[in-house]
Amino acid sequence: MSDLLEYFDNNDNEDLKLRHSLAMERIGEILKEDALTEEDNEYFKAMAEFYIKPSYENTLPGKYEESFFDPAFAVKKLGPEIGRTVSFLSYESLNIIPFRAEGRLFDEVILLELFLEIYGLFLAEEKGVRPSDIPVKNAVKSYVYDYLEHSVSMRIRSQIDPGMSFARDIIMESDLSNTDYLEKFGEYIDDDTREVSAYLATLPEERIQLMADTFTEGFRMGFVSTNKDISKKSTVCIRYTLGLERVIRASIENFKKMGLESIVMRRALYAANRNSLVRIGYSGAISNKQMDFDHRDDRAIFLDKAFAERKLQVISKTFEKYKDLAAANAGRALMETFGDDPFSPVFKKEAFKMDKAQQDIMLEISAEMGVITDRYIPGEESSFTIISYPAPRIGEHFREIFDETIKINTLDYNRYRDMQQQIILTLEKGDHVRIKGKNGNRTDLTVKLTPLKDPEKETIFENCVADVNIPVGEVFTSPALTGTNGVLHVTEVYLFGLKYENLEFTIKDGYITDYGCTNFKTEKEGRDYIKENILHNHKSLPMGEFAVGTNTTAYAMVKKYNIFSRMDILIAEKTGPHFAFGDTCYSWEEDVEVCNPDGRRIIARDNECTIKRKTDKNFKYFECHTDVTIPFDELDYIVSVDEKGNEYPIILDGRFVVEGTGELNEPLK
Repeated sequence: MSDLLEYFDNNDNEDLKLRHSLAMERIGEILKEDALTEEDNEYFKAMAEFYIKPSYENTLPGKYEESFFDPAFAVKKLGPEIGRTVSFLSYESLNIIPFRAEGRLFDEVILLELFLEIYGLFLAEEKGVRPSDIPVKNAVKSYVYDYLEHSVSMRIRSQIDPGMSFARDIIMESDLSNTDYLEKFGEYIDDDTREVSAYLATLPEERIQLMADTFTEGFRMGFVSTNKDISKKSTVCIRYTLGLERVIRASIENFKKMGLESIVMRRALYAANRNSLVRIGYSGAISNKQMDFDHRDDRAIFLDKAFAERKLQVISKTFEKYKDLAAANAGRALMETFGDDPFSPVFKKEAFKMDKAQQDIMLEISAEMGVITDRYIPGEESSFTIISYPAPRIGEHFREIFDETIKINTLDYNRYRDMQQQIILTLEKGDHVRIKGKNGNRTDLTVKLTPLKDPEKETIFENCVADVNIPVGEVFTSPALTGTNGVLHVTEVYLFGLKYENLEFTIKDGYITDYGCTNFKTEKEGRDYIKENILHNHKSLPMGEFAVGTNTTAYAMVKKYNIFSRMDILIAEKTGPHFAFGDTCYSWEEDVEVCNPDGRRIIARDNECTIKRKTDKNFKYFECHTDVTIPFDELDYIVSVDEKGNEYPIILDGRFVVEGTGELNEPLK
């Protein structure tokens, strides 16, 4: 804990306090100066005002477009090169808000000093002449490089060090009946976040405890079902969406009874740690999705091989230094919300964009980070769980949907276990599975199954009964790649908060060979959109999972309230067949023996790609897994077919036909 003091307890750090005082004094003077051109003064005065009184106000839609947070506005005012760079600094400076909330004076000071350094570059020129973009960019690069060890090591520790208790202390010590406590986090808090918190405050304690028990028991069962020893662990990393604190508090108490101290990790703040649009860690509302999209590739300003090498060195060094903390970590527990408004982004030429070389570097960093993390927090010794609840933005029926979601998340898994077992037995009669769409869905796909040698003792589908992956409702497998061919299409789907219209993939021997969507005017824009956000800039990805969703109760809720476009994939994937591209569900844990409730060992844990890990020393995981679901009303049939051509139907005309599964059709009526 002692080495945290430099960053979190600054009352006695006179040097740091002096640096902060001098920086703020100089920033205050900028408001009185007119040493630059009108446009340049406008930028520096706007940022000076922000540093003096930071808020998310100018990032909101309507104001964002007229602020330097928007790269298009910054470029219009300051030109293409410097404009993009100062917009990066503006976006990075939003971190001042959580830094001040946490008392992270060091982090704040280095941002203020970067701003003043760039202001000095402008002052060094004659009035009316801007500095070259090169020294301005170099100042930003130096900021990233000089403090890389600090930013990256702090990020890693936020996942494994229980001494970093800022958020946990707020959750456990605040009066959660008054939503004012939300302001303590330093995140953007909107009316939806407050309403979730206020609604939870009205629920009886037993209801809250039921939600918490479902969440933490799912995590515990992840260890039980895979024969892992949770008693060797002492911490768990919680990630969640603000507003759910009452449930998180009860969950922290539950984990404590299991012998686990909770670490509540914040989303990544520094550009050196951010992962495009994905927020990993606790977070408030998103003040402006277009803003986050515009800045998704800000790494392009500093990303090169030297950065990658340095970052990976810091990651290894930090894990080695805190290897005992890492070894004690049991894994991650995620509680999400869903219900966002559909979002289709606008591509702006003014925003930073990584080139092909930088995309390849990011893929290498991601793969190596996975290797390093697994070395210190082995997947075969840890677990996870994930659950989701609606937010008020889902519509006027928020409370009814919230109550129904609680029911969905707590369905009797025993009933599903038995019906899903019948589906598995039918699927395993075949050599491959045919999936065909209807009602405008062009899916026509063959999925090759892993050969089953000993059906009495082995199985190729996992009977998912809501342990780590809540709610209940799917059977899944790692398909064989060779022989998996065809077209996968869905008319509308929402992935990672982004909307896709007529998303379509062509599959050849398990790999994506072509893809497109109709979101944009040109085919290229659609392909770029998919490549960046679904393929994660890989040239292609294999099909890592094929599953049949069985949670027709969830599907009925989605149809009843017409909220399919607002559903979290966690629930949506249970409402029809789904296909995941990237790694399998068993990545990093292929050699951990797992059995279904019937006692049969699951053998379809590798595919032709992942099995190379045993012979190829250069093998790397893709570090992504993206699910695409076909809803029941776009599904014609799912039929298992054996080598002789005999067919064994699972679903016909969108209805389950396996003997003993008729109950699943009741909600569909």
